[in-house]
Amino acid sequence: MISFVGAGPGAPDLITLRGRDRLAAADVVVWASSLVPEALLAHARTGAAIHDSASMTLEDVLAVYDANPGRAIVRLHSGDPSVFGAIQEQIDWCTSRGRDFEIVPGVSSLGAAAAAVGRELTLPQVAQSVVLTRLAGRTAASMPPGESVAAFAAHGTTMAIFLSAARPAELQAQLLSPPSAYDAGTPAAIVVRASWPDQRVVHTTVGRLADDLVSTGARMTALVLVGDALHVADPAPRSHLYSPDYAHSFRRRSAAGSTAGRPK
Repeated sequence: MISFVGAGPGAPDLITLRGRDRLAAADVVVWASSLVPEALLAHARTGAAIHDSASMTLEDVLAVYDANPGRAIVRLHSGDPSVFGAIQEQIDWCTSRGRDFEIVPGVSSLGAAAAAVGRELTLPQVAQSVVLTRLAGRTAASMPPGESVAAFAAHGTTMAIFLSAARPAELQAQLLSPPSAYDAGTPAAIVVRASWPDQRVVHTTVGRLADDLVSTGARMTALVLVGDALHVADPAPRSHLYSPDYAHSFRRRSAAGSTAGRPK
């Protein structure tokens, strides 16, 4: 069995129990030292064969799978493997060769970044959607038409931008490119190495984003959050879910509910 395991955002205790158990049982582990902290390997058993994929090509990784039929293999991906995990070509290889595989979800760096910032990313009347994207960069051929950062900026909802810290000026320009719903004062946050011991959070605005990104010195493992949901003003608009004036299938409307807590 080949297990594609989400390592989580970095902290060793943010891997799932299932992911930890797969690591503990693996005969072979392939991991990326450039994206996954070495501390995660503490979950692997003594004697497991460890391969660092940081300098490996896809073909090198597949050769490890091919050389170990019938053994328990863990491919340890950063965050959640379904988001920018480059696992589909590996899944296709497994399928074409009849190799058993599974995907073990992981905690995304998006969740860790939101936790570090201390904000909910979907607020009533402010943002009810989160766009996960990246700049095209050297992999522009992978970007479908209409999925640029500039195109998504027109929606004005919360945006999480991965893999783009190395091009701060281009990122800021696309966020402000007409018909963007953002402006120079729109809140933004830079989270570097979310949940790692040296995690850093920089609260900024879209207008200051490029300069602040440069100041962090980060080119990898940095996530940029943008949108009005990041604003620190209190109180935030109240959700309907727990309002005494709002009924749903698990709770009747409270007769004592006051209009003071009613969502607008």
